[in-house]
Amino acid sequence: MALTETKKIALGFEAPKFSLLDVVRNEERQLKDLKGERATVFMFICNHCPYVIHVREQLVKLANDYRLKGISFIAISSNDVENYPQDSPDLMKKLAEDMNFPFPYLYDESQEVARAYQAECTPDFMVFDAALKCVYRGRLDDSTPGNNIPVTGSDLRNVLNELLAGNTLKIDQKPSMGCNIKWKL
Repeated sequence: MALTETKKIALGFEAPKFSLLDVVRNEERQLKDLKGERATVFMFICNHCPYVIHVREQLVKLANDYRLKGISFIAISSNDVENYPQDSPDLMKKLAEDMNFPFPYLYDESQEVARAYQAECTPDFMVFDAALKCVYRGRLDDSTPGNNIPVTGSDLRNVLNELLAGNTLKIDQKPSMGCNIKWKL
């Protein structure tokens, strides 16, 4: 595992369109059908990363807390499954069902979507407003495996609450960090 932080990029970019396999439904899903009325949270995750495992329960809680408020959550795994078979679509589906993910878990086999969004690590979080403009790229909260800080999702919750209140975001955006995306060679 190579500890990696999200790349600092200018906010305001429009969410690139995509069509990816939803491993639970076994069908292609498109951004236009998954975006939220008020906001859309992208989570680049995978099955095996200890940083993702550390926050998975909070991701489910967050999605359940905000999905009825017009905020959609989308999880995408872009890892190379040939070299990391624990991230295969079959095991993604099993994890999504076991944890009762309230969001689609999409497989980015070509890794084109991760590249289009400039995703760097798992987990990598991005929040887009109703117009699909990026307003946040940062961490879930300040908890990491082994630092004994509870996982609360506080940074992401603050962003979502500000968006729901119609406020301009003035939140310190600290990078997420975790395992690097496992790029194909």
